[in-house]
Order: sequence, then C-alpha cells, then structure tokens
Amino acid sequence: MAEEVIVDSVLTLGQFLNYEGIIESGGQAKWFLQEYEVFLNGAHETRRGKKLDDGDVVEIPEVGSYVIKIGAQ
Repeated sequence: MAEEVIVDSVLTLGQFLNYEGIIESGGQAKWFLQEYEVFLNGAHETRRGKKLDDGDVVEIPEVGSYVIKIGAQ
C-alpha cells in the first residue's frame, strides 16, 4: 500500500526525496537517482528536476511507495 504524502505546492523529485528524509540534502538527489531504481507512475525516472503532479506515484523498491497529494487537507 502506498503512503500518501501531502504537500502544499508542486515539488521536484529531488525535493521530494529530501522532504521524505530519503536523502539528507538536495545535492544527494543526483547520486541517489543513479544508484537506486526510482519509478514515477511506473516509468523509470532519473531526473531530479522532474516536477511531481497531484496523484503521481513514486515507487522506490528499497524504500517504499508514495502517492503525491498537493494541497489536500
């Protein structure tokens, strides 16, 4: 089951990884995306600047699955 992540505004994939505590700083995003498989809506994603939209699903097999909710209460 995917965990819902509620955010106030649009995030990039790198910001999301930092927001969730998966990486310690935004500078680690490039390295993390090269070392780990990350899927966005089922497609392999390597761009740290990829913007996440409401309802997007981020899956990281070694970490977990997340559903992005923007501005949800």
